[in-house]
Amino acid sequence: VQLQASGGGLVQAGDSLRLSCAASGRTFRSYMMGWFRQAPGKEREFVAAISWSSGNTYYTDSVKGRFTITTDNAKNTVYLYMNSLKPEDTAVYYCGAGSWPYSDPAKYVYWGQGTQVTVSS
Repeated sequence: VQLQASGGGLVQAGDSLRLSCAASGRTFRSYMMGWFRQAPGKEREFVAAISWSSGNTYYTDSVKGRFTITTDNAKNTVYLYMNSLKPEDTAVYYCGAGSWPYSDPAKYVYWGQGTQVTVSS
């Protein structure tokens, strides 16, 4: 499984961004797909996850109502739509493919290269 993340950038508080994670490989649909983020000096933390098969979605509390994770099965791509961005959302965002529990980064076996999101106040 190969994952290619993109879409980060520098935005102002209140702006929106869309992150993309293009997946390839024979077995990627058997995994949960998740977005994590890591700020300087902090551990990698769970942001959102989605199941290819069921479409069920999961979010950490701090992004509920602001972020939306979706899949485009035709493009083999997972998106993270981020609205009402805050300075505390600043981090490197990683997409991953893994298993349960979806919020544990140790359960993710494949990772994209990370994309920087910087939100200025």
